[in-house]
Amino acid sequence: MSLFDIVAVVLTLAAVFGYLNSRYLKLEPSVGLLMISLVSSLCVMLLSWLLPDLELVAVIRAYVGNIDFNEALMHGMLGFLLFAGALHADLDYFVQKRWTIVLLATFGLLISTGLVAVMSKAVFGLLGLHASWLACLVFGALISPTDPIAVMGTLKTLHAPPSLEAKIAGESLFNDGVAVVVFTGLVALLQAQGGGHGHGHGGSLGVLDMVWLFLREAGGGGLLGLASGWLAYRMMLDIDDYKVEVLVTLALVMGSYSLAWALHVSGPIAVVVSGLLIGNRGRTFAMSDEVSDYLEKFWELLDEILNAVLFLLIGVEILVLSFAATHVLAGLIIIGVVLLARLISVAVPISLLRMKTEFSQGVVRILTWAGLRGGISVALVLSLPPIEEKPLLLICTYIVVLFSILVQGMTIKKVLRRYI
Repeated sequence: MSLFDIVAVVLTLAAVFGYLNSRYLKLEPSVGLLMISLVSSLCVMLLSWLLPDLELVAVIRAYVGNIDFNEALMHGMLGFLLFAGALHADLDYFVQKRWTIVLLATFGLLISTGLVAVMSKAVFGLLGLHASWLACLVFGALISPTDPIAVMGTLKTLHAPPSLEAKIAGESLFNDGVAVVVFTGLVALLQAQGGGHGHGHGGSLGVLDMVWLFLREAGGGGLLGLASGWLAYRMMLDIDDYKVEVLVTLALVMGSYSLAWALHVSGPIAVVVSGLLIGNRGRTFAMSDEVSDYLEKFWELLDEILNAVLFLLIGVEILVLSFAATHVLAGLIIIGVVLLARLISVAVPISLLRMKTEFSQGVVRILTWAGLRGGISVALVLSLPPIEEKPLLLICTYIVVLFSILVQGMTIKKVLRRYI
């Protein structure tokens, strides 16, 4: 099956499911699309169980099996989604809340990674499931980044304070990049210790190697984002043609993301930094009102389309997963583990900052419940080398993501209304 066929089927399903949600369910687009695609997938599985010889089911499974979720998100959609989010972010509020955002996206993420590792190790041990400490740390790193997509629409609907939007959006934009860096380092360590069944690096990684990896990935990504964003800004400053300037932003995302992978620096951090530069300084000094309007509408539309495809893919991915009863039970328990780790990883940085900064009532509860897990966690777990724990971690990740989007995503409005 060709790439065009796969894209055609996915976009058609996204359009049909989007129509059904808009016409009948009227839920947040991300929640509605995931729910419809998940129900459709479960119907296919039921059909497969009732009529095992039905060729239609095999054809559907083959279509889904041909979709490389990790490749589609990490090497395709993620750069566009992060750039679109950064483009609409208000840098002034980011600067005002910079310490909160930085602490949550770095220190908070590391706390969450460690807590999830310790608690998941205990849960797996109680259920008689084997998982090494390093594999649990990898799981902590991939399940800790948050996804603001299903929450930001609700925040705008309720006219939430811009400072709250800045905290949630800023943390989510940057902790994706930080999480990928931490995950990459831990997987390299796992492979170096022979955890990849013959795919190891043949040596060991020390503390200095890990620090250098983090600095190279995160720092290099930030510098690349500044350089590529500044170059695009200078080009846009010299012209006033919305068609060319939209093309420049597309080239900026694709070019900087591809270059980041080639240079072994963080692509997500690069596109977030360049997006913030273009969306703020570029919008103020390098764009006419017409260009700004076209650019905003183009990226908003592209963002909506890609999000529709992303949540559709999360829903249909269930068709190619293998579920074991103990793995499912572990996943259900891990939901509580991830929520508790999120609560602590938010409360600790906020408590430290309260000594010098004043926070609105209920900020810890809001940030905890608004910390949804999304496609990046699924993509990262699918990218794991063939370690023994991969099937277990995959099921746990999938269950946490489904709970996060469907339950937290559908109830976040009630939590926000209580405190806003």
